[in-house]
Amino acid sequence: MHQYLIELASLMAIFAFAIVSPGADLAMVMRQAMVHGRKQAIITSFGVGTSLMFHVTYTILGLGLIISQSIYLFNIVKWLGVAYLIYIGIKALRAGKTELPEADADGVVPVKSRQTALKAFTLGFAANALNPKPVFFFLSIFSTVVHAHTPVTIKFGYGLVMASCLILWFVGVSLFMTTPRMRAAFQRASQWIDRTSGVVFIALGIKLATEKAA
Repeated sequence: MHQYLIELASLMAIFAFAIVSPGADLAMVMRQAMVHGRKQAIITSFGVGTSLMFHVTYTILGLGLIISQSIYLFNIVKWLGVAYLIYIGIKALRAGKTELPEADADGVVPVKSRQTALKAFTLGFAANALNPKPVFFFLSIFSTVVHAHTPVTIKFGYGLVMASCLILWFVGVSLFMTTPRMRAAFQRASQWIDRTSGVVFIALGIKLATEKAA
């Protein structure tokens, strides 16, 4: 058990930097919080966390190694991710001034203005699942930190802890971004924030397009 605790601590020490680093997931959750409210942003956060378990699962099962060694499979995942990021970037650029519906003290918007839970979840899941970078991230940290003889159930446990921490981080982002002061600031500068987020999504897509399999 002591060995497993050391492995988990080592994994989390590395993963902590990945959690807070800016990327498509963070940009997605922030925009969800500002435009669609706290509840939808939290649902999107769970979508991101679930997608992380998707990456962990195929890494543990050995599919990640197959993808990393196959240029064809890697490029399928990569270009799907590129297309998705550029698509949501263009949508953000084309958005006009966003008139935010009045939210209550808990950051919840009216039902008529609310994005569906399925769409909110799918946005978070897709933003993470269509990014091939986690293939190499989880392959590298699991192969260097986790012993080959560590039971599969323990490895899945590591993944659940990592996914839970990721969800908690983005839930915190959701809570912060839906405070009355932040919503008021977004209302004043919504068009420029949409344009900035659009540029960020497109830039991330271009960055992903230019990256090669390691």
